Amino acid sequence: MTIDWTHFTPLTALSGGLLIGLSAAVLLLFNGRIAGISGIVGGLLQRYRAGDFAWRVAFVLGLVLAPALYRVFGELPESQIDASSTTLILAGLLVGFGSRLGSGCTSGHGVCGLSRRSPRSMVATATFMATGFITVYLIRHLFG
Repeated sequence: MTIDWTHFTPLTALSGGLLIGLSAAVLLLFNGRIAGISGIVGGLLQRYRAGDFAWRVAFVLGLVLAPALYRVFGELPESQIDASSTTLILAGLLVGFGSRLGSGCTSGHGVCGLSRRSPRSMVATATFMATGFITVYLIRHLFG
């Protein structure tokens, strides 16, 4: 395995990780809420308690508008999606199903749950990682 040093960006990765951690900490400290994306979006789609709607909308808008803000300071990375619309829709539905089945998504378990030392999040994150490793191995070495 080799590292593609031209596209290795440790500073942007570190700054992105710091911003994610900071935003999760701020939401927990000031709102008492966990920054799990599936839970936040799910709360928008269900009945919500009074005062619960505004912060959820603000959080989701922040996620959607962040690339526009990033673009003010630099060029967005080029992206290429080599999948059909059907594959993307199916993948999205599977991720949604998995998030419900696992009682949260990778952001909720991996970022917030691990920092709170949640046993359930430790198992979920280990499962996410193992599944990712196995999938990459299968696709690159057995089916590639």
